[in-house]
Amino acid sequence: MNVLVLGGTGPTGPYIVNGLLDRGHKVTIVHSGFHEVEFAGPVEDVHGDVYFKDTLQEALGNRTFDTVIFMYGRLKDTAEFMVGRTGRFIAAGAGGSVPGPRDPSWGLMGRPFLVGEGSTQLPESDPGGLTYKIQEANERTLQLHREGHYNATIIGYPNMYGPRQMAPEDWCVVKRILDGRKQIIIADSGIKIHQRAYTENAAQAVLLAFDKPNESAGELFNVAEQPLYNMRQRIETICSTLNWDMEFVDMPYLLAEPCHYLWFHGPGHSVKDDSKIRRVLGYKELIPVDEAHVLTVKWLVDNREKYSKEWEDQIDDTFDYKVEDALIDTWKEVYPKLADINYPMKSPAHRYRHPKTPFEPWHRPTSTTSYGRRRINYY
Repeated sequence: MNVLVLGGTGPTGPYIVNGLLDRGHKVTIVHSGFHEVEFAGPVEDVHGDVYFKDTLQEALGNRTFDTVIFMYGRLKDTAEFMVGRTGRFIAAGAGGSVPGPRDPSWGLMGRPFLVGEGSTQLPESDPGGLTYKIQEANERTLQLHREGHYNATIIGYPNMYGPRQMAPEDWCVVKRILDGRKQIIIADSGIKIHQRAYTENAAQAVLLAFDKPNESAGELFNVAEQPLYNMRQRIETICSTLNWDMEFVDMPYLLAEPCHYLWFHGPGHSVKDDSKIRRVLGYKELIPVDEAHVLTVKWLVDNREKYSKEWEDQIDDTFDYKVEDALIDTWKEVYPKLADINYPMKSPAHRYRHPKTPFEPWHRPTSTTSYGRRRINYY
């Protein structure tokens, strides 16, 4: 089979290209040329700007392909450009984007914690914004599928981590450890859950869609990792991987600015339903989540000489340790004063009665029970 990959040199691209080569297919990639990759076999390497129809035309002319895998560029333009040029179109990228948490389209209670998959719901509060354009592109691609122009599938990527990932937020922790920092600021006890996917696992999802054209036809799948872990657990894993003792300085999110990039610029959870791809295509993590985090940390350490300047240009963290220490010192000075303000609470009690004698009514215990002495758990 003759396969065109648009992109192919980013975080997931090499895994996909090598997977196609392993399956015996002929692969052509079109990319900007900013990053070159050595693949497992011969690949036709075409340089061109995939963001514009004119430059796509210059790069490809009137060539046709059995399958096109879109990984980079503008989905709506590319989906339309490929009409008549392919019988199979797979798009991988920000396909799982949904309206913001307070968008009126969600209704009275706002966006739910676990967002259902497969929706191309358009935001009402920001017509023409990024999310609107992503959803508009998704719907246009699926419309072209319904009209019979080609068999289309969309794989919605979440935020990624792993080798070659641009602007890696885990570098915010790894660099602090390598710089000898013994304290790190975290927000809200680190209980935020921000669902991600390891690069090699996300690539496996695209290859599954490629292998199962009938099952994946006309579908939008979310891909994300399971099980879920919170930010505190992720940072603990980085520290344990590098055998480093780190004090967590816990602050409310609004004060904890040094960790805002690591927190993806928000205190709220970000989780999407990824059950459909597991149910329909049989997706499961090729690399277990705990192993994926360890591999990522080691890759960042091993490749820091080559990429750290690029990472630190891309990410928002300034690593201004002088200001960070001033914030920590001020917080540690103020926090005891806040802790000394004791809000009066009743002795904790279980909400159901636990009678010692028949028909004994519910009552609050006079002293703190084991129920009231429960430890604080962050996960």
